[in-house]
Amino acid sequence: MSLQTLHPASDGFSTQAPPPALTELPPLALYIHIPWCVRKCPYCDFNSHAASAVLPEEDYVDALLADLDQDLGAVHGRPLSSIFFGGGTPSLFSAAALGRLLAGVEQRIPFASDIEITLEANPGTFEQAKFVAYRALGINRLSIGIQSFQPAKLEALGRIHTGDEAIRAADMARAAGFDNFNLDLMHGLPDQSLDDALDDLRQAIALAPTHLSWYQLTLEPNTVFWNQPPLLPEDDILWDIQEAGQNLLAQHGYGQYEVSAYAQPGRAARHNLNYWSFGDFIGIGAGAHGKLSHPQGGIVRTWKTRLPKDYLNPAKAFKAGEKALTAEELPFEFLMNALRLTEGVEASLFPRRTGLSLDSLAQARRQAEQKGLLQVEPTRLAATVQGQLFLNDLLQYFLI
Repeated sequence: MSLQTLHPASDGFSTQAPPPALTELPPLALYIHIPWCVRKCPYCDFNSHAASAVLPEEDYVDALLADLDQDLGAVHGRPLSSIFFGGGTPSLFSAAALGRLLAGVEQRIPFASDIEITLEANPGTFEQAKFVAYRALGINRLSIGIQSFQPAKLEALGRIHTGDEAIRAADMARAAGFDNFNLDLMHGLPDQSLDDALDDLRQAIALAPTHLSWYQLTLEPNTVFWNQPPLLPEDDILWDIQEAGQNLLAQHGYGQYEVSAYAQPGRAARHNLNYWSFGDFIGIGAGAHGKLSHPQGGIVRTWKTRLPKDYLNPAKAFKAGEKALTAEELPFEFLMNALRLTEGVEASLFPRRTGLSLDSLAQARRQAEQKGLLQVEPTRLAATVQGQLFLNDLLQYFLI
C-alpha cells in the first residue's frame, strides 16, 4: 500500500471542525518544476516530458514568474529559506534563463541570508562553463542523478549517461565551486546482486558527496516498468542490500536522517527537511505542488496545471486545484512527513505547525507505542526501527 492510499476521505466542511489558528507561521520554501528531460526513463513517474530541440525558456520563465505572482498572498512577509529546481532535468536550462528567474523571484520575495538553492542535474547535461555560471548565480547545491555506475544497469534504467560520465560530473561539480552536492543512487535494480549494489555505493562514496539519496527502485503506475516489469531481486537480497549498504554508509560518516537520505554532519538537505517538518512551500511550474499555511487558520495544498503546453497557454489557469486540510486530516498529514525522519521531531512542533493540541494524538500515540511502532518518548514524535520499516501501518493509527 502506498502512502497516497492512506489519505482519509473528506465528507465536506459542513460536518468537520473548522481549521485551527496558528500561533506562528512555518518557514517558507519555493519549489520550481522544470518538466523537460532528454529522454523519459522507464521507471519515472514524475511529471517529465521529452524535450524538443529548442526549449521555450523565455516563455517558461515568464510563466513561472506570473505563477509566483498569484501565490504571493501566502508569503505573509516570510523570506525564502530554500529554493529547489526539480524536474525533469532543470540543468537543460541555460544559466541566463535561470538567472533571470532567480532575479525575478528575489524581487518578489526576500531571500534568507543563508538560503539554500538546489539544482537537479543529470550527468549527460554537464558542461563545465554552464555549471560555473550556475554557481555564480547563487545556486549553491547540486543534486546529481547517477542511479548506477554500471553499464548494464544504466542501460536497463534508460539512462543517457555512462558510469565514467557520472564520475566526471561529480568532479566537475566540485571544480565549478560546488562544495555541497548530493548523488542520487538506486538499489534493487534489475538482476542486481548484493556485490553490484555495494560496488555502486562504494563508487559513490569515493566521490565524496556531502549527501547521498540511496533508495530502492519501485515500480510505479503509469510507467513503462509498471506495464513491462523487469526482473527485480528477491526480497532476501533486497534486505541484505539495505542492511549492508546502511552499515557501509555509516562507516564512512554518512548519517541516515530520513528513510532514504544520508548526509555528512551538518549537510542534511534543508529544503527537504522543511517538507518533512511540515513547513510551507510554494510550488510553481507544470504539475508543481505546494503547501501553504494561513495565520487565521487553515492549511491548503495546491497543485498546478500538469502539461507544459497547457501551463504555457495564456487561456488556461496556472492552478489546477487546491484542497483545504480539515482539522481531522492534520494529524495524518503532519505525521506522514515527520515520521520519515529517523529521529522524528520535537512533539511541540505538532501544535506549532497544525494549531492542534498534542492531546488530540494521545489515544493514537498510546496504541502505536503499545504495538512497538512509536517510541515511548513524551517530548518527541519518532518511529521505532520497527515503525520505520512498517511506516504505513504506523500511520494507520492517525487516520480519522
